[in-house]
Amino acid sequence: MTTVSQRPSGQLTVGEVRENWAGDAKLYEYSKAADPLGSGAITPITPTEFPASLYNTGNTRIVQLDLSADLRTDYPATSPALLANFVRILAGDEITTKPNATSELYYVISGEGHTEVGGERLDWRAGDFFTLPAKSVSRHFARQDATFYYVHDNPILSYLGVTAAEPRFRPTLFAGDVVREELRKVMSAPGATNKNRVSVLLNNAAFDQTLTITHTLWAMFGIVSAGEVQYPHSHKSVALDFVVDCKPGVYTLLGEHIDRKTKQIIDPIRVDWEPGKAFVTPPGMWHSHHNESNEPAYILPVQDAGLQTYLRTLDIQFTFRV
Repeated sequence: MTTVSQRPSGQLTVGEVRENWAGDAKLYEYSKAADPLGSGAITPITPTEFPASLYNTGNTRIVQLDLSADLRTDYPATSPALLANFVRILAGDEITTKPNATSELYYVISGEGHTEVGGERLDWRAGDFFTLPAKSVSRHFARQDATFYYVHDNPILSYLGVTAAEPRFRPTLFAGDVVREELRKVMSAPGATNKNRVSVLLNNAAFDQTLTITHTLWAMFGIVSAGEVQYPHSHKSVALDFVVDCKPGVYTLLGEHIDRKTKQIIDPIRVDWEPGKAFVTPPGMWHSHHNESNEPAYILPVQDAGLQTYLRTLDIQFTFRV
């Protein structure tokens, strides 16, 4: 009969086999480990910009917006939970995507074509949004030269060491003209110009608790009207922002602290908008949007706020709440 006995220092003897189960165990005094970000144990997320020149010419390809070196991961990631990509497909070409992810979000920047997934066909054109669930193996075909902004949640699955096994929603198309018409209604509503953000949130009916586009992803289509300032706010989710359209003179200010009297960001970093550009807004950082041009500007932030909302940790804060 095999006997099992507990030895000092965590050594467990099973017959002649010995394993030191306590070899990786460590203990810290609370104050030395309670703030890994402040102590430098975990890396901060910093504002990072990705220009349209990464994808608006050249061959059919996927361009990962990979910050894994900064995040200290051994897998591609733009934020701890998400990976953003640019996709370019030349007319007559196709490209396949099959990430280990629970949620994929595509915004069609330009062109038109269709996607084949799960024996079904989804037609798309510039301005459309569509989402695909876990276990999707998708072939994307372009009738015209096409580009996507493409975000999925593989990094959080890679961190957890898991494989997405169960589709939680059906492939879903958000037609661009419908989204823009809804935004026009929001813009024309009384008091719209006084709101912190003028936008529409995209929601899949399967997620009636979080009101988000998938159970992990959150997506907003917003406008900053000519001459408008949208005052600072912050949230605990990371925003992977894509500039849909703008003229010169539109920018975002980001900073760690707010002047409580003026409600302005102290020592801000400025990120200038350009059509087709993406940038990262770190969690907890105050940010405001400014349009000093004569034309409206449009923005698409994608966040891990579906997950954050479900965990009850999103914590959106405004300097002015309207």
